[in-house]
Amino acid sequence: MDDTKPWWHELNQFSFGDSAEMADELAALVVQGIKTGTSWLVSEGQQTFVGQQHVVLNGAGRPVAVIETTELRQLPYNEVDAAFAYDSGEEDRSLANWRLGYQRFYERQGKFAIDMLMYCERFKLIDVIN
Repeated sequence: MDDTKPWWHELNQFSFGDSAEMADELAALVVQGIKTGTSWLVSEGQQTFVGQQHVVLNGAGRPVAVIETTELRQLPYNEVDAAFAYDSGEEDRSLANWRLGYQRFYERQGKFAIDMLMYCERFKLIDVIN
């Protein structure tokens, strides 16, 4: 029996979203190469840096992909542009849907503000984990 751990075993592991269903949906978009961007509130802290790799988990907590941060910048919610919304890969990839989705997400947490400062991360898919 081989007890060696996979090369990505020691990397930070996380799932997208605030539910198992959302984690499954967004992880699938990452695996398909559609989702190459994400964002979170600056108040939640800097969670990555350019060149850092992470393991994406699905809704069941299983590893599905390794990604690497390629860009990280801070922007107010109302200054995020259409190109970033497209790279986030969700819904129809439009800025209008990106704004609506993030507004709803942060309203559920009681944190939404039109000018809330966000980290906007772009990443690339390094490996799909089977």
